[in-house]
Amino acid sequence: MVWSLLYALTRNTLGLMLLRVRGDTAKDVELLVLRHQVAVLRRQVHRPTLEPADRVIFAALSRLLPRARWDVFFVTPATVLRWHRDLLARKWTYPRKSPGRPPVRREIRDLVLRLAQENPTWGHRRIQGELAGLGYPVGVATVWRILHRAGVDPAPRRADATWRTFLRAQASGLLACDFFTVDTVFLQRIYVFFVVEHATRHVHVLGVTKQPTSAWVAQRARNLLMDLEEHSRRFRFLIRDRDTKFTASFEAVFTGAGIDVVRTPPQCPQANAIAERWVGTARRECTDRLLIVSERHLTTVLTSYAEHFNTHRPHRSLGQYPPDSPPVFTPTPGSTVRRTRILGGLINEYRSAA
Repeated sequence: MVWSLLYALTRNTLGLMLLRVRGDTAKDVELLVLRHQVAVLRRQVHRPTLEPADRVIFAALSRLLPRARWDVFFVTPATVLRWHRDLLARKWTYPRKSPGRPPVRREIRDLVLRLAQENPTWGHRRIQGELAGLGYPVGVATVWRILHRAGVDPAPRRADATWRTFLRAQASGLLACDFFTVDTVFLQRIYVFFVVEHATRHVHVLGVTKQPTSAWVAQRARNLLMDLEEHSRRFRFLIRDRDTKFTASFEAVFTGAGIDVVRTPPQCPQANAIAERWVGTARRECTDRLLIVSERHLTTVLTSYAEHFNTHRPHRSLGQYPPDSPPVFTPTPGSTVRRTRILGGLINEYRSAA
């Protein structure tokens, strides 16, 4: 910029010296030519681009030209004055010696956002204390600033008290039960009673019946606790909807075993999403593809499907492993893949064999 400014000043100085030698007629003609050229350029260029050296020259010449003649500039007088103020500010402004506050490292910023996301109840002071324990001496104001700029709400607003949070926190001790119906080929409706373990997604088909009375439902609950034996102690809650088939005698069976019964809100199937998801899966993969004849037929079909579901079918929530994960077989160059037909070929299972 300095060399270009010196070149422009030298060129204009020589131009002024040449004008002193020329006659008045030549000067007037040249002024007319230059004015016309400027008028043509104004019609073609809406806003010309000026270099810093051009601004310096215009600002300097404005002091030599009377203000009444400032209309010759293709910029407004206010713009010329602002350029002159900028020149004075640059002259009397001293360079900054200190670099100022150092920027926050990206590693620390990502860690702050990660802690806020994984711990909704932590505020900026709690996160700052955790960072200090990890060896990152970050100020409280810095943590607050990172969260504020990222649009993260304060801890009370981020604390999630929804059903999803409750189910995730209590998954290892949750059971979910429900009914679904299957219509036979003779247009008779059969009720299927089942229970799902939230943590493992293991399904227990407790029974099928055409008339699910309160005594029948309570007896199926007792059978479930007998099958679970010692494992029933790890369960703390049973989720059920507000179906009238779940009576006080049914709840008494689980209460006696130390399991609290939690009822879902009215008309809210999302609160029992794990059970509802299994109903949809069982219908799509099994019952909707078969013609059911009787209760015995349905019992046989669901028993086979439940065994397939628990021992072989992969689940995304379990890392694409079945609920009862068998040991993973490492294929060898000579191994083959064998197919096992379930329910007459309705479902296929594949396993590696040496």
